[in-house]
This record gives sequence, structure tokens and C-alpha cells, in this order.
Amino acid sequence: MSERRAAPTVGQVVLGKRLQELREAAGFRREEAALVLRVAPATVRRMETAEVALRIPYLQILLPAYGIPEDEVAAFVALAEEANRPGWWQRFSDVLPDWFSLFVSLEGAARLIRSYEPHFVPGLLQTEDYARAVLQAGTIGQSGGAETIERHVSLRMARQELLRRSDPPHLWVVMDETVLRRPVSTRREVMGEQLDRLLEAAGSDRITLQIAEFARGPHPGTYAPFSLFRFGEPELPDMVFTEYLSGALYLDSRVEVSAHLEVLDHMSTHAASAQRTEELLRECRGDL
Repeated sequence: MSERRAAPTVGQVVLGKRLQELREAAGFRREEAALVLRVAPATVRRMETAEVALRIPYLQILLPAYGIPEDEVAAFVALAEEANRPGWWQRFSDVLPDWFSLFVSLEGAARLIRSYEPHFVPGLLQTEDYARAVLQAGTIGQSGGAETIERHVSLRMARQELLRRSDPPHLWVVMDETVLRRPVSTRREVMGEQLDRLLEAAGSDRITLQIAEFARGPHPGTYAPFSLFRFGEPELPDMVFTEYLSGALYLDSRVEVSAHLEVLDHMSTHAASAQRTEELLRECRGDL
């Protein structure tokens, strides 16, 4: 039986889709592939949809059956072995919900991350003290003592390493003005330092920040926060992540992704420009 695990890595998602393409190109139905492996068809489906880890012995049987040359089989198996290795975030498995593990993997592999945030500064741009204040308030479903909160803060800071890579993704965020106006701590310096961090980020050529101002009225995104990921791998389609109180949804159908992309484009046109956003950030900093 294929081994289940908490959440797939991006590599497993990409290779699962590639495995499905190879099966279909060979003219095999899932039931026929399952007969080759002497397993249930559901096992083949789970590998192709990255619901289970890619079993190397299964690949070594299936790929030759699909007519894949020996050298290409070896290359695919090497990629699968790499994809099956736990991501760095697994060291935070004590506090990382299963449904968020895939988010961290997608975040690290994306070439473009576009987000809408109506409530808080996005995790990739939070200071330690701001993150700690949000977590202590229990406003995002977190619970536990001080030690648990510090583990969450450490995870959030570790995620930010991707912005310091030599080839970071482009991060494009639209935030409601509420994010700037809502205090998260009784200590003014917490928000002051956070605004300084946002001003620093706004000066990066790999980060685009926009504020949806109160004065511009409602906009199509006034539902819930969500993020859209775009990747360099042609096998991996754009994906949308949206979170709710006790879990999240990952959407990759063309219709759903297109609807979210259209909303993001509309909001980007509706929101303050990057230059005006810097002015707003400076105004808020001066008000503290």
C-alpha cells in the first residue's frame, strides 16, 4: 500500500501530474496501470494527485510499462527521490497544521506570489514583534502557551528567508487600509517597526505593495484573504490558496484560478499605486 503523509511537496505535485501525462500518452487507463502494479486503481490515482508519496518500486515498474526509456526512468526516479525528501518546514511539524504544509511548499517554489490581505500584514513581511502580537491575540485560530507561540513566530521568520534568496519570487500584495489602521499591540513601537519594514519592502524591486484605501469604497475582494501562486514549471498550473477558520482550500481549476486572477487585477487597478502606497505608509508612520 502507498504510504500516506501529511502534505505533498511541490515536486511531488509536479511529478504526479507528469506521471499521469505519461500514462495517458501510453494509452493506459488507471485500471490498466493498477493491474501492472497489482494494486487498486485508487493507488494510481493517489500517486498522480500527490495524495501519497511516490513509491520508487512502483515507478520502476510503471514507467517501463509506459514505454519510457531506461535512462529517462532513472532520471524520473532520481527526481522522485528528491521530491520525497521532507521540506525544511517539517522541523516545525509540532505546530504546522497539515493543511498549511502545502502552502509553505508552494510559497517556496513559486516565481510569483500575488496576495490579498484584508486584516493583517502578510506573514512574509511581518516583524517578529508584530507576528507575536497577532498570535498572542489568538485572532487566526492559534492556541497554546508562550512556547507554542514562539514556535509559530520562528516558523514565520524562517518562511521569510525565501525573500532573501539570490532568486526570490516576486511578491505582489494588495492590503486593505484596515491593516495599517488596526493596532495589534498596546506598544506603539510594534506597529512603528512594522511600518518601517513595509517601507523597506516597498523599495525592493521584487516586492510590490498596494493599499486599498477606505476612500475608494468597496472592491471585489472584500470576502477573505487569498494568495495566487505562479510557478516556473510548465507542469504546475497557477494555484490559489484561501484560508478559513479551521482549514484551507487549494484551487487549481482554470475557472476558479481565472476568477481569482480577475479579482486581483481589478483590485490592483482600484488600489493605490505603489508610489501612493509609500506615501500612505509614511503618513501612518508619522501618526504614531
